Amino acid sequence: MPVGTYTVSYGLEQFAQDDRIDGADDLRALLSTYLRRQVGPAELVALRAAHAATLAGDLDAACEADRRLRAVTLSAEFRESAQQSGDRLLSLQRDLRTDEDGLLERYAARADADETPGNYAVVLGVTTALAGVDERTACLLCCHGFVTGLLGAAQRLLSLGHTDAQRVLDDLRSEMVAVVEDSADTDIEEMAPFAPLVDVLAAEHERAERRLFAS
Repeated sequence: MPVGTYTVSYGLEQFAQDDRIDGADDLRALLSTYLRRQVGPAELVALRAAHAATLAGDLDAACEADRRLRAVTLSAEFRESAQQSGDRLLSLQRDLRTDEDGLLERYAARADADETPGNYAVVLGVTTALAGVDERTACLLCCHGFVTGLLGAAQRLLSLGHTDAQRVLDDLRSEMVAVVEDSADTDIEEMAPFAPLVDVLAAEHERAERRLFAS
């Protein structure tokens, strides 16, 4: 769905500007770091919590996962990007989905009132649960969307052709499965992303004079 992720690079632009990545091998290694150190221990944990809370009809628990994810996301640009893409996904789902029990509208009302941030991963967890998509599949969807989004950014930032991009995506499929499995038994209180260099370069990107991407 068009949720604006084509406008973000999650720090990849700064890696390219600093000549820290050069070609498909470097990109593959960096995306692996993103998956294992950020997406897996943070976004997927929040997604799982929101998905389970939605199935249980527990909106408070979904919002708690939402707030916790925002609290552990250090980069201001990452927080803003997650909230903006979450808002777009939520808006699309409200237009397209029949909200029989009103949970989606109640969640949207809390997001509109700034009672919960509406992070993309949490909105994805809520909406996939309502759509009958199982938790594991929702997590794989999150990983796939994240990687393909960054590969699209890489094609604009690096000399990366479509064939190389597809090879990187294929190479990372097992990595996606691994991080999904690793996130299965993690409680939201254990949510702990740790990728210091990514956070430092994201902070540099916030102050860059010229930027192609929002993050």
